Amino acid sequence: MITYNTEGVRMPDIKKRDTTRWIRSVAATYGRKVGEVGYLFTTDERILEVNNEYLGHNYYTDIITFDYDEGDTINGDIVISLDTVRTNAEKYHKTYDDELHRVIIHGILHLCGINDKGPGERAIMEAAEDRALKMR
Repeated sequence: MITYNTEGVRMPDIKKRDTTRWIRSVAATYGRKVGEVGYLFTTDERILEVNNEYLGHNYYTDIITFDYDEGDTINGDIVISLDTVRTNAEKYHKTYDDELHRVIIHGILHLCGINDKGPGERAIMEAAEDRALKMR
């Protein structure tokens, strides 16, 4: 089950059924099933608190993914700052909707085992995001 919740913001204008179907399809391309995935859409201030409390990082980010995978089933909590999504959309000359969906699938790709912090990993993640966005 995939859930979508908010804290301090309005629910973004996403089609939940279509988004859920898309997420399941992307996960399947990695041989994964979707178990329990919870999205929390929030503010910059709240994601900074989460980043500090759980990861010891004192900076803003667009997304934090907590991975609770079990075998080939992805499970996790994904926290997304809609403030940063909006800022990044402007910065990278993307629409808000496109940037939001890029971030939504970015968390799923992390749960599927794709990282973006090590050497060369960012390019792999971006290519995976591009492939997933074409499936939308």
